[in-house]
Amino acid sequence: MLLEVADLHVYYGNIEALKGITLGVDSGEIVAVLGSNGAGKTTTLKTISGLLRPRSGTVTFNGANIVGRSAHEVVALGLSQVPEGRRIFNVLTVDENLSLGGYLIRRHRDLQRKRRDSVYQTFPQLAARRKQLAGTLSGGEQQMLAIGRALMSEPKLLMLDEPSLGLSPLLSRLLLKIVRQISNQGTAVLLVEQNARQALAISDRAYVIETGSIALSGKASQLAADERVQKAYLGGYEAVS
Repeated sequence: MLLEVADLHVYYGNIEALKGITLGVDSGEIVAVLGSNGAGKTTTLKTISGLLRPRSGTVTFNGANIVGRSAHEVVALGLSQVPEGRRIFNVLTVDENLSLGGYLIRRHRDLQRKRRDSVYQTFPQLAARRKQLAGTLSGGEQQMLAIGRALMSEPKLLMLDEPSLGLSPLLSRLLLKIVRQISNQGTAVLLVEQNARQALAISDRAYVIETGSIALSGKASQLAADERVQKAYLGGYEAVS
């Protein structure tokens, strides 16, 4: 298993946000994490990536315990997160944003250029706007840039927090199709996504988090057919085809 999270407990002050979360992602998989607002999905991603410290539990990535590692050390090991809200640098160009994503290889300009070209192959819309300020891009293009920036570190595992948030149904479907293409090229994906129907359509497995605990888990196709999941989460748009 590429990523193994075991019995993770995380607190905000005296409030227990995660109550023993256990999940895993294998190489080449897309694993979706579903749940209502405030269930603990973002907290789970932030704890895995080193932005939050758990009170107890383990996070093992590629055979190494990464609890207590700084966020940049986690990135160097091959794990990148695209945060909710994109968090791009509006006053920098597309090229400059991508270069920041390749900070760890900043002394290897040929390698940085090669990876940037690879991002532009994945997102041709960005290639046409490489000298444009990121703040002037559309919402969909900004999300593509946020994902492209994370890909600059050539991660083994890409974690996405609500990538379709604020996007039109058409753009949402397009973006998640690209996520599936990224996975097909060998990058594992841990996906937190508001549109459960689309997320389950592109995922291999899924977990449902309720109030800080795993309530359901299994193959994505099985959860998509589960009456509890259908009732709670499967409104929204048609699945990715």
